[in-house]
Amino acid sequence: MEIKVRKSIAILVGSFRKESLNRKMAGILIQLAPDSLDLEIVEIGDLPFYNEDLEDAPPKEWTVFRNKITTADGLLFVTPEYNRSTSAALKNAIDVGSRPYGKNVWSNKPAAVISLSPGALGGFGANHHLRQTLVCVNTPVMAQPEMYIGNAAELFDEEGKLTDSKIKDLLHKFFRSYNRWLSRFVE
Repeated sequence: MEIKVRKSIAILVGSFRKESLNRKMAGILIQLAPDSLDLEIVEIGDLPFYNEDLEDAPPKEWTVFRNKITTADGLLFVTPEYNRSTSAALKNAIDVGSRPYGKNVWSNKPAAVISLSPGALGGFGANHHLRQTLVCVNTPVMAQPEMYIGNAAELFDEEGKLTDSKIKDLLHKFFRSYNRWLSRFVE
């Protein structure tokens, strides 16, 4: 009898807003994830801004965050688009995890990026800007399928449930590709 081990996936949501479309999508991802994946949102809203002067006695929030990323098998970034880039909070989380020098928790963690926007372009700029940053911290990012979800405000009902079956089908296809991507890095 073969025992299947679930892969631990850290989801980082780039928006703190209570009714965030990105947070709703992260919840949908958790619901739709295949049995092979154990998805958990790793909160970034309480991370103090990165300041190298604090490394001698790092804030507890940094240590907890770094440990969660270290123990994850893979990463999913769900990002809004602010001014053709990702949020400052998400960038700060990447900075916190990439320091101090030589202790980069992002290194060699397989990742994928999903961007959502109420606009038609689906956060294209944020998605690519985030990918550029992840390359710098040695995080391999799944190239295909690219996930830009536009008109995202129309995808959810009052309770935050996904109402668009085409997006649901797209997310199932995404997970098939993501599982193959993860298998390149994690047994």
